Amino acid sequence: MAFPNQSATVYNDTVVRQFAIMTVVWGVVGMLVGVIIAAQLAWPELNLGIPWLTYGRLRPLHTNAVIFAFGGCALFATVYYVVQRTCHVRLFSDKLAAFTFWGWQLVILSAAITLPLGYTTGKEYAELEWPIDILITLIWVAYAVVFFGTVGTRKVKHIYVANWFFGAFILAVAILHLVNSAEMPAGPMKSYSAYAGVQDAMVQWWYGHNAVGFFLTAAFLGMMYYFIPKQAGRPVYSYRLSIVHFWALIFTYMWAGPHHLHYTALPDWTQSVGMVFSLILLAPSWGGMINGVMTLSGAWHKLRDDPILRFLIVSLSFYGMSTFEGPMMSIKTVNALSHYTDWTVGHVHSGALGWVGLVSMGSMYYLIPRLFGQKQMYSVKAIEVHFWTATIGIVIYIAAMWIAGVMQGLMWRAINADGTLTYTFVESVKATYPFYVLRLLGGLLYLSGMVIMLWNTLKTVTAGRAVSVNVPPVAAHA
Repeated sequence: MAFPNQSATVYNDTVVRQFAIMTVVWGVVGMLVGVIIAAQLAWPELNLGIPWLTYGRLRPLHTNAVIFAFGGCALFATVYYVVQRTCHVRLFSDKLAAFTFWGWQLVILSAAITLPLGYTTGKEYAELEWPIDILITLIWVAYAVVFFGTVGTRKVKHIYVANWFFGAFILAVAILHLVNSAEMPAGPMKSYSAYAGVQDAMVQWWYGHNAVGFFLTAAFLGMMYYFIPKQAGRPVYSYRLSIVHFWALIFTYMWAGPHHLHYTALPDWTQSVGMVFSLILLAPSWGGMINGVMTLSGAWHKLRDDPILRFLIVSLSFYGMSTFEGPMMSIKTVNALSHYTDWTVGHVHSGALGWVGLVSMGSMYYLIPRLFGQKQMYSVKAIEVHFWTATIGIVIYIAAMWIAGVMQGLMWRAINADGTLTYTFVESVKATYPFYVLRLLGGLLYLSGMVIMLWNTLKTVTAGRAVSVNVPPVAAHA
């Protein structure tokens, strides 16, 4: 990496470094809370009778910490890194970028305080109360200004496909947040939704599923489209397919939310629309997965020696698996078995741990040494150990939840010849117990990998030093 002279324009990597470090820190915190609540499901007395440590208080803290703290920081870091490199220009505003970092950390700390205290809207993935929602809105506006301002002042004509996904993610999440968070304040930390009854449920799951679709899918696909070609040293397999993938995914995802509300008071036609669009969604999802995996054409041998590439490619296999499973579970007859069971938990975590987690870790392993002037992470062997620990942990976790979920669904619907239920609910809980212990084991392995990553990151950062990188001269291609 070049050290610039006084007059050279350099990339703003300070904010990228900050977000990259916090990605790893919040990853450990969020996954630790996940392990604690997994242990509580096996041994409920572990909450020690303390209200702030009960499952109902800690579960939203876990989801917010993993999605918005770990995943969010990974996205801020990679978006700021990628948009500068692909546009050949410094971030549009250093002050706004700094505001997004400190503001986002304040949001996370606010969540960590308010959720255990029981301040919640009760809306899945949107539990934070109205003062925090306002802060999130201000940060997101700043984020949009920095990103689109950087794209608007780019020195290259072309807008690389990763930025298409990042841009769609930023705009869609802004709309989702504003609409779903519409509420009437009734005190400093209390509010009532602007919607009522089934309309509230519909808006919530339009938001909830598109938080998955845009925050946890589109944005991380942008990450995939940059870091897999970079780490593999190969161009994207099909640039045309990447554009088709983008438009098909963006159009289709918005309509899939009602599949969360099968067999509820939601009108039947709305449920059917959600199911149909969920099934259509399989095509663009697998198109993107194939595009990412086939980028390795002619370079498959690199998977043997490169654990970072392994993180990125295996994440795509989990993405493909989750985006097959999701449409299948949206089919009403399948949903009749899977709904309200731990199969849904297994599905969510195959996407969250397998896709979002692994692609984020691979991207951070790519970024961190470059940001601190190192050729590679402090220990490549530790990356290898992390990969296998995480992968085995995911497989144990989701296999346990799949088996538990199907078993629960079958037990709940089993009836005797006289029409009475064969099993009580308590019997289904008792039968599930061994799988909860297995889930805890899988979660412990995954958390162990994250702790290894934190150690490796700290050693890399302390061995290196922050470096400045020149913005290249005007060029035809990124």
